[in-house]
Amino acid sequence: MIRSYCLGVCLFLMVQTVAAEEKVVLYAASSTGSAIRDVVAQFQRIVPDIKVKVSFAASSTLAKQIEAGAPAQLYVAANPAWMDYLQVRGLIDAATRQNLLSNRLVLIAPNGSDIKVKMQSSFDFAGRLQGRLCLGEPAHVPAGIYAKQALQALGWWPSLQSNIVAAKDVRAALVFVARGECAAGVVYASDAGASKQVSLLAEFPVGSHSAIIYPVAAIAPASEAAIRLLNYLRSPQAAAIFRKYGFRIQE
Repeated sequence: MIRSYCLGVCLFLMVQTVAAEEKVVLYAASSTGSAIRDVVAQFQRIVPDIKVKVSFAASSTLAKQIEAGAPAQLYVAANPAWMDYLQVRGLIDAATRQNLLSNRLVLIAPNGSDIKVKMQSSFDFAGRLQGRLCLGEPAHVPAGIYAKQALQALGWWPSLQSNIVAAKDVRAALVFVARGECAAGVVYASDAGASKQVSLLAEFPVGSHSAIIYPVAAIAPASEAAIRLLNYLRSPQAAAIFRKYGFRIQE
């Protein structure tokens, strides 16, 4: 009898524990991968009652998935345009929207490359490039959109188009360059710092492309757990991690 009673109490407590555990599904731009993983791991050590599942992809892909009904509760985009896309459709809680991070756009090459680059319109980059140039798909991937803007601003775009490899997201572009499958690539500064297999050639001039801003917002209707994670992404502890990976914090 006592044994049965104890078993019943244990089962009741287990059910209560499961019921108390909350979950958050975070969709984040692929370029935030390493940093977001570390931030989430730290958050879960501090707030063990909230379990976080993270999905990384191009901001455009994630936005379309959210529009189609994917169970995301929090979204970090690599540009404001895809957050705007969801906001005008009433899919985010606009009151929770904030600018979280910023980044820089850089040109990289595989380690050992002897390419020398001058970020000037008079420089013949296409003539110096021995191979392909990899970047995110310029039609919809934020890193690719910024890359096209910068290459057009420098007057390099027309001569490079036939040598461009369009990747599904910026991390895929980084991998192509790291493997030596592309002679150069355009990625974020945070991506360049995440790989020991690539070298930084140059940073694109300020003003050659739109400001690289990462907004964050809760998907409507905002859950309490999603708000807690969003607030943590804005915390000094999270900021220290983002800075370590090369991001800049938006105040």
